[in-house]
This record gives sequence, structure tokens and C-alpha cells, in this order.
Amino acid sequence: MIKIGVICPSEIAFRRFLPALQKANDKVRFVAIGIASPEEWFGDLTNISQEQIDEQQARECAKAQTFIDQYGGEIVVGYGSLVSSDLIDATYIPLPPAFHHKWAKKALEAGKHVFVEKPSTTCLSDTDDLISLASQKGLALHENYMFIYHDQLKSIDEVVRSGEIGDVRLYRISFGFPLRQLNDFRYKKALGGGALLDAGGYCMKYANYLLGGNAKVVTAQANNIEGFEVEMYGSATMVNETGTIAQLAFGMDNDYKCDIEIWGTKGTISSGRILTAPAGFVPTYTIKKNQDVEICELPADDAFLKSIERFVACIKCENTRKEEYGILHTQELLVEQFKDLAKI
Repeated sequence: MIKIGVICPSEIAFRRFLPALQKANDKVRFVAIGIASPEEWFGDLTNISQEQIDEQQARECAKAQTFIDQYGGEIVVGYGSLVSSDLIDATYIPLPPAFHHKWAKKALEAGKHVFVEKPSTTCLSDTDDLISLASQKGLALHENYMFIYHDQLKSIDEVVRSGEIGDVRLYRISFGFPLRQLNDFRYKKALGGGALLDAGGYCMKYANYLLGGNAKVVTAQANNIEGFEVEMYGSATMVNETGTIAQLAFGMDNDYKCDIEIWGTKGTISSGRILTAPAGFVPTYTIKKNQDVEICELPADDAFLKSIERFVACIKCENTRKEEYGILHTQELLVEQFKDLAKI
């Protein structure tokens, strides 16, 4: 049984991770939730009043208590205390991206396996640093792009392989969503915000999957909006060794889209929840052949649970761990290619 602790009482941990974890309870068990110590929250405490410290601790403890009330476990004060604790074998890190490298590294140094929300870090060098450390210590390092494990991807692959839409001429992936509250970490550069890391990474991950795992980014555009310090939308083109193309578009101030379109010589497949289908949701796809249109169901699935199961496999199998290291490196390499081309 793998005992896991969660750094930070975040929404995704409560709403998505722990419900999925309950279904894997024979393999992984939640035992602790970590809240930031005053030093971790404020940094220098010189000009911080005791009242501010008490408010911060009370607020974070109240959030963490909701985890304990529903899922058990205990509260640990201090992320550092959590990752070094004998209570846990592994840690789940749903912090803003800018903090992923720091706390994943501390966890790995303490001998803990790491399940980190996407993106793994904010740059290739930091991701490679974690991969190197995990490899040296024989530890799992898993990035939670959970959609990639959903059975709907395999079902769409099977339709394409069947030849029903002929030869593929183009993949088009779009992922964007409306503006959130302005204090959201996604709009703060220091926290690792920006549309590329929050939405674009999904598109590149799926495009590389569709293109056979050997694609590269050949064009990239990042767009800013007045009043925001991070890029808010963007687009890219990816191509594989045979010249097959994927066009990508993403954004954080957009009408909601989460689409795949596969345009072939005989027909076109499209689906609208390809990256975000929740557990139990039954997705559909449309297949169009000239003027004939048919809507078909895709399988329901629990991609978060499958991502957790992949993490467990990484812990138990050296070859799976090594495969995951390569996947992590490739994903961050694609993001780096985009940054270089878009000059961000």
C-alpha cells in the first residue's frame, strides 16, 4: 500500500484527485494534507504581524479540515514537513506551476515518489533536473495530463485506422475557456501562469500522440491582452517525420472549446470534450462524409483514476518509470520549442 500526502488543500485535490484515489484504495491511500507554514506562505516574516500569521494558518487549516472530514488522514503544518515525513511514501503536488520544481525536488530528495499536476515545471531545464534526480534515486515522477489515458482516444484511433475517413490530411485541436477571477494564478507570471502552460500544453500533448510521438513545433504565436502580464491565447503548427500536420489553438479568454477535428480524404471526425471528459461522462463524436452526418457515442471513463494507476505502475516498475521520464522530457521539449519560436 502506497501512502500519499497532498501538498496544499487545493480545489483540484479535493474535487478530482481524492475521489479518484478512493477508487484505487487497494493500491494508494491518502494519509496527510500539508498546509504552508508561515515562512512558506509569507517568506520573510519581519513585517508580518502575528494577526496575519494566525489568519493565514486558520484559513489554511479550515480548508485542510474539509479534506480530513471527508477523506480521513491528518494535517501537517509545513510543506517541507510533509515531504520529509515518515507518514508518506509519495506526494501529490497541485500547487501553481512555479512551485512544482521546488517542492517536487524536495520530495525526491526526501525519497518520495512524486505525482505532479501539469505542467511538470515551467521550463525544460527544471524538468530535466527532476528527471535526473528521480532516476538516480529510483523514484516515480509522473505528470498529470490525465486525458491521455481516456478510452475515447483509443476509440477515435480505431475509427481512423479502420479507413472510414480515408487518409488523414489534417488534425486540428482547440482548447480554450472563458476568463476566470482576476486573482487566479493563471494570470500571474511569478506563479507560472499563461495560456501556453495552462492550455497549450494539452494541445501539444495530444498532437504529439496523434502524430506518432515524433512531432516538433514548427510555428508558434503567443498573444497578449492589455492589462495582463502573461500571454492569453496562442496558436501553433506541429509536424511529424512524414509531414502530417496538427494545427493548435488555445486561450484563457475564449469561448469554451475542447475540440479535436480529424480531416480525412473520405470524411471528418470531430469531438467536443476530448481533453476534459469527467468520470462517467459519455462523450460523442460526429463523423461527416460530404453531406452525410452521424453522431456516435464514445466510451465513458475515469481518466484521473487511470493517471493514478499509471503513477502506481511507475512506482512498481523500473521500465515504466524510465518510459515516463522520456514522456516528461518530450512534453517539456515541445513547450520549449514553442517558447523559442514565439519568443516568450
